[in-house]
Amino acid sequence: MKMTDLKTRLQRNRPMTTVTLRMPEDVLADLKRMAPLLGYTGYQPLMRTYIGQGLRADLEKLENTAINRFVEALRHQGVPDEAIRKAIAEMAA
Repeated sequence: MKMTDLKTRLQRNRPMTTVTLRMPEDVLADLKRMAPLLGYTGYQPLMRTYIGQGLRADLEKLENTAINRFVEALRHQGVPDEAIRKAIAEMAA
């Protein structure tokens, strides 16, 4: 995840919207029980954390997959590995 995206996600006053989610009662009960044990004020912030963690993991996989496909396409076009490594290092800086 890019640093600018991370800074945006860490802002406390991000706009929120209401969603309706159906889930088993026992799962909700477990969330309500776990939230205070993990230091959350309620089950909804804990749910947002779980969803955010899973989403970030999937986004990272997607980004890595896209980058890998792009690198392979560059290699297929004859771009030298050294040029690819330099470009990736430059992007990371």
